[in-house]
This record gives sequence, C-alpha cells and structure tokens, in this order.
Amino acid sequence: MDLGDGETDPRPVNESDGMPILTSPTRHHLGGTLRAIYEDTFDTQPIPDSQIDLLLRLRHKERDRRRVG
Repeated sequence: MDLGDGETDPRPVNESDGMPILTSPTRHHLGGTLRAIYEDTFDTQPIPDSQIDLLLRLRHKERDRRRVG
C-alpha cells in the first residue's frame, strides 16, 4: 500500500478493497477490547422499550414468513 510519501506499507492488503488484512492476534485483541468496552457500558443498561418493540415486530415478521413459506 502506498503511504503517499514514497514509502509503502509492509502489511498485507486485501486486493478487493485495498484495506489492510488483520492478523489473527490483532483480531483477537480488538475483539477482546471491544467486548470489554461493551460489557462495561451497554450490558449493564436496560433495553429501551422502543428497541423491545422493534425486536418483537421483527420476531412476528419472521414467524409470519415461516408460516407462508
């Protein structure tokens, strides 16, 4: 990957989108960090009624599609 200053980035790049490929240890580290942040913030808060209503509507729609199909 060209860094714009004549240097190239030695990390492997996904040919289809040009984004750097994340190694397994990097993905593991990012996943653990994001999970810890999620557990400390969102997991302790109740689900808002609007989100519960949305989930229930989606569930009903799934059930209706199974009955038709």
